[in-house]
Amino acid sequence: MRKLLIFGVAFLVLLGSAVSAGEFSKVGSVGAQFLKIGVGSRYQGLGEASVAVVNDAYSLYWNPAGLAYIEGSDLTFTNVNWVSDISLNYIGFGTHVEDFGNIGFAATLLTMGDMTVTTVENPNGTGETFSASSFALTVGYAKLLTNRLAFGASIKYIYETIHNESASGIAFDFGTQLNTGFRSLRIGMNISNMGSSMKFDGPDLNGRIESTNGTTSDGRVLVDSYDLPLTFRLGMAYDLINSNENRWTLSFEAKHPNDDEQQASIGGEYSFQEKYFLRAGYKLNYSEQGVTLGAGLQSPLSENSDFIADYSWADFGRLNDIHRFSIGFKF
Repeated sequence: MRKLLIFGVAFLVLLGSAVSAGEFSKVGSVGAQFLKIGVGSRYQGLGEASVAVVNDAYSLYWNPAGLAYIEGSDLTFTNVNWVSDISLNYIGFGTHVEDFGNIGFAATLLTMGDMTVTTVENPNGTGETFSASSFALTVGYAKLLTNRLAFGASIKYIYETIHNESASGIAFDFGTQLNTGFRSLRIGMNISNMGSSMKFDGPDLNGRIESTNGTTSDGRVLVDSYDLPLTFRLGMAYDLINSNENRWTLSFEAKHPNDDEQQASIGGEYSFQEKYFLRAGYKLNYSEQGVTLGAGLQSPLSENSDFIADYSWADFGRLNDIHRFSIGFKF
């Protein structure tokens, strides 16, 4: 078992190193960008410094190993009012299965308003409109391999559509969370969106081509495939205060996406009686992003169930501020 654990951790580290070394030059070159929009107001309030602290159904986005810490069942929902009238909704569910481990399911849906169809002949619009949307369906599994180490993995189906064209693909996430045994220090690692490239296809790519001699023939517009936003995260968390009524947790995360430079974030969460929460974070080397703030409430519904409400605000520089609202149930 020890050899297996060492191998698993080493695999993630080496894979992350490969991401950093081999993908540096691909700035702004990947698709399925909705997979980079973070979910869960708690983790947005922390500035996304979440890979070592996530422990609920949002683990299917941040680090599937966090599913292992769900003791009963957890149901979560987040709405994100993104820029340019784009809306993203996430629903996740995780539950403990006795003598097996923990499993989870999640769905992410991005939608936007209708847009005007334009052509060379009608640059102001043809009178028609089109829409675009994206979604991902995720299934995950996690287990505590020892009382200090959790491992998780997930598979997701990704689908994007623009008007009559669409693309689909499959991706995998892998992650670990380790309680080091040194006081409350925890370390988390995650590789997300490992998968094949995607390519749009549809009837609007077909057409007629006119040759120089005036004849026409059937033709087709050629489109390139695009990679998924592969990301490696490494982070840690530490409780500066952890008494009967007060907890103050600091978290740090370094991230390397395959279409941008290295990024980092730091966050802090203060909890009173594990019922009332205040959060703050800061993102480093993010375009148009910086300070984040958040608050939360966890209230009992019955002897064995709790209701959770979270809110976060994020500064987006020259763009509109981003507001996220999340609700959840533990039972």
